[in-house]
Amino acid sequence: MSLVSELCADACSAKAYSALSIGFVVGVITVLYEVSVGVLVFSGSLAPFVLQGVGMMLFGTLVLSLVIALTSGYRGALVAHPSPSIAVLVAVGSTIAAEGDALFMTMVAILIIGAVTTGACFLTIGRFRLANLMRFIPYPVAGGVLAAAGGTLALAALSMMGVTLDRQTLSTLLEPAVLWSWGPGVAYGLVLFFVTKRWSNYLILPVSFVLATALYHLSLAFLDLSGDAAQAATVSLAGAAEGGLWPAFQPGDLTHVDWAAVAVQIPNMLSLLLVTLICMVVFLSGIELVTNRELEWNREFGVTGWASVLAGLGGGPAGCLMPGYSKLTQEAGADTRLTGIAAAVVVGSVLLLGDTIVELIPAPILAGMLLLISLGLLEEWLVTSCKRLPGTDYAIILAIFVTVVFVGFPAGVGVGIAITTVFFAVRLGRVDAIEDTFTARERHSNKSRPIADRAILVAEGERVRAYRLRGYIFFGSAHSLVERLRQSLDNTPPACILLDFGAVSGLDFSAVNTLCGFIRSAHDTGVQVVLSAAPKNCRDGLERNLPSAVSAGLCFERDADRALERCEDLVIAGRRSDLGKEGDSGDAVLERFAGDMERHLDRRILFEDMAHELREWLEVRDYDAGEALVATGAPPVGLQLLLMGRASVYDAAGTRLRQCGPGDAIEPRGAFEAYAATAATIADEPCRTLMLTSAVRQRLEERRGRLMLQLYGYLLTVETRAESLPGPNWR
Repeated sequence: MSLVSELCADACSAKAYSALSIGFVVGVITVLYEVSVGVLVFSGSLAPFVLQGVGMMLFGTLVLSLVIALTSGYRGALVAHPSPSIAVLVAVGSTIAAEGDALFMTMVAILIIGAVTTGACFLTIGRFRLANLMRFIPYPVAGGVLAAAGGTLALAALSMMGVTLDRQTLSTLLEPAVLWSWGPGVAYGLVLFFVTKRWSNYLILPVSFVLATALYHLSLAFLDLSGDAAQAATVSLAGAAEGGLWPAFQPGDLTHVDWAAVAVQIPNMLSLLLVTLICMVVFLSGIELVTNRELEWNREFGVTGWASVLAGLGGGPAGCLMPGYSKLTQEAGADTRLTGIAAAVVVGSVLLLGDTIVELIPAPILAGMLLLISLGLLEEWLVTSCKRLPGTDYAIILAIFVTVVFVGFPAGVGVGIAITTVFFAVRLGRVDAIEDTFTARERHSNKSRPIADRAILVAEGERVRAYRLRGYIFFGSAHSLVERLRQSLDNTPPACILLDFGAVSGLDFSAVNTLCGFIRSAHDTGVQVVLSAAPKNCRDGLERNLPSAVSAGLCFERDADRALERCEDLVIAGRRSDLGKEGDSGDAVLERFAGDMERHLDRRILFEDMAHELREWLEVRDYDAGEALVATGAPPVGLQLLLMGRASVYDAAGTRLRQCGPGDAIEPRGAFEAYAATAATIADEPCRTLMLTSAVRQRLEERRGRLMLQLYGYLLTVETRAESLPGPNWR
């Protein structure tokens, strides 16, 4: 459905009334909020340009509302400038070193650069589908930034009302003239905060604002304060600047920009980008939570990026979707693009026609609105989070909050990221990099071995020590890992150490360098090190940083089964070489398996006799080494009895499941039903088999019933033996 068709359908649906009413109310709330932040940002030395500043805030909101309403994946999208970003802009406005028109245009340039840069960053994230990486922003860092924004906004709101935290101002707070400048705003903000905590009706804010404004002007009349007197007491915007709200500046005015002052603000502009990015991530997560809908983050970043770039060209800051508004549209059944368009119409109307109305809005009431927002942020991230976060995470939030309030946003964000990185490294370093450890006596490879070799492994299996590693191995965990590995070299060193990297997600160079030290120690002790599924950077790093004599002795295998087979071969070869020594015949080892050897011989004799009788019925097949007896996905022709040679069974990933030898049955189901083989059987050496097809089986059951019963009994013993062997998940 096209955009026009969608809008027409929504306009004719039952959603239209809810969309227009919610859009109108949210538009009014947004106008009040944007006027408040415009007054806040353009305060102090920028106060003569407050109406132009309000105009730029409203223009940015208008563009953001229209673009995001028409293109967002969430149809009830409503936007605003996030308050943490406004807190950064307040810090920027208070530190610009310029005067007159240069001061105003320098602030405009900073707003444009900040919005365009942020929009370009969002576009890059959306274009290259990097949004999922943004989910890794540490929660305490995001919480600390939002808490700091609440504290900064609270101080700025009080400053709007003439209250600063110095001894001289605090000593005069209760004087009538001073009380009149801050009392109404603080009272309005506190009352509204507690009222909205008790009731959540969306009409509370606009209705209360109208009533508070009317009551304020009635009080002015009752106290017989003129407009000039009110303005002198910083309680009105009247006469703040000449002209309307828009346009706020002309392109030619950019010649007045003090680019040296802009360059000084680069750290704050980078903080603005990072804070807006954090807000975007937190708010998108919040929208998914409150609406129970999954958003396409890459699309939302791209849409918001374009909207921010366009808003920035007119001097408006970057913005993003607001969770509270989105929840409101869903609850009211106004999840349609008409809602955002209606809100944009309200904002646009005030932008073009409302400068007279804006001039009548009392500054203390605007400050009270900002105080309401700041109290909400402080309660959420300093009070509520204290009850649900671990102590270390809450400490990070407090550290960021204190640093931002007393030093600034760049330092606060830097402190938060630094502390979080240290905590992350410490926590990750405490995770044991060894998931499992075992010996060749406890677990065996899937290679089929003679009884004598199995006897050696039972007796000498402790000489193989295997370690299955896991996770990401880095400088924080590599040292403790190597310390545990070195313990195996003390007292009686093993013949072989197996390091399985199959569950390792990666290694940094520090980990590779630390492993080099252990491997050198193992080489000096005469211990063979075998590595399975080692990452490429690990293998390359070991080969480059180890002496050639040491690296030449390393064994690399593609999986743990092959690596364990290599270790078993080393132990068996070493034991066989010892059997020739005087006084060591190996009889004690073989005596343990005398019963197994007898049963194996009995089974072999039974198979040979049975195969001799079956030869006249079954087809003899020969295979070369590397040839497939059974291919994955192919229907087996029938059951095959292996007469000579060895063959290995592999799963779809190429992992060896087991090795078959003479007397083993390959795909027994093939003689009974048609199916697609889930594993491949490949000849390790030239093999010969007897093929029992379904048709031959049926003839044998009719003519040689006793022979078939003997075969079935034999197959049951073979299957029972196969099930007792280690499977593909032996690790």
